[in-house]
Amino acid sequence: MQEIPDCPFGGLDFLSSAVILLDRGLVIRYLNPAAENLLGISNRVFAGCPLGGVIDCPPKLLSALTSVLDHGWSYTGQNVELRLTGGDALPLNCTVNPVESPEVALLVELWPIDQQLRATREERLVEQQHASRELIRNLVHEIKNPLGGIRGAAQLLEGELSNPGLREYTQVIIKEADRLQELMRRLLSPHRPMQPGPVNIHEILERVRALLTAEFPTVLSVHRDYDTSLPELVGDREQLIQVFLNIVRNAAQAISGQTEGGEGRGQITLRTRAARQVTLFKRRHRLAIEVQVIDDGPGIPEDIRERMFYPLVSGRAGGSGLGLTLAQSFVQQHQGTIDCESRPGHTCFTIRLPLA
Repeated sequence: MQEIPDCPFGGLDFLSSAVILLDRGLVIRYLNPAAENLLGISNRVFAGCPLGGVIDCPPKLLSALTSVLDHGWSYTGQNVELRLTGGDALPLNCTVNPVESPEVALLVELWPIDQQLRATREERLVEQQHASRELIRNLVHEIKNPLGGIRGAAQLLEGELSNPGLREYTQVIIKEADRLQELMRRLLSPHRPMQPGPVNIHEILERVRALLTAEFPTVLSVHRDYDTSLPELVGDREQLIQVFLNIVRNAAQAISGQTEGGEGRGQITLRTRAARQVTLFKRRHRLAIEVQVIDDGPGIPEDIRERMFYPLVSGRAGGSGLGLTLAQSFVQQHQGTIDCESRPGHTCFTIRLPLA
């Protein structure tokens, strides 16, 4: 049996899963913030109300609740369909556990099936990213030494050549070696330690906007849709600038390629909002900052959408395939998430960063 401390149930506030505490009469005693958000009801209003008066529980779940009360064993249900009174059906996975407390008898924990699938996908994506980066780091270390030898040999050879025309070829070797060395350096750059401090998200976005309009003055306009009431967050200013610069620069380059075909001026929108009661990597946050970068470019090619955050994957000829990889790495170091939805004419990157 689980034990609930005598103090208020504040420890449950930080769970990403929805929790309902019931007494032996199946009366709601407590809803954590995740449950309030999931069910669209308030703990302040509905604590003290019978569960059946708030939620239309299927007979199978009601029977399970009674069985847990009578026998003291736990119950796990898959694809249980709850329905708020007068509302839509909500498919969930749930567990019910007995509780040793004078006021509480049952702890019901709920997970929306789509949220659970998303959390699983996030975990798998992070594991794949870590594996890819580790592989690339090992390759970088294996490549750097012979690459330095190739460059050094080309320099020595150039010094021995009497025909100036032949030096053009050694210069090709040297320049390509330098380009590869710069690529190797950038592949390793996400692993520098963070330098956190208080940062204003709008100051960062304005810095990015200034850089973008200077680089692409004629092919796009940048629209700002800011919630200026957002507080400061704790983060690495340079990393966050790089995150948004990489994303908007990709968008600008895509729009630039499109406008070269005579389709006119493109637009990028920078939007900020407060996100309440969000789950980021299985941790519940009361408040987070949500930044969206929206463009009306051609969209991300369908064949790379599932792989666009992987290293060296690029949808643009001549692209290094590192911009989104670095952006995702920096966002994850801030305990945040980055998602993307894309179709021709509309691409939206959504970055959520927790506020401590």
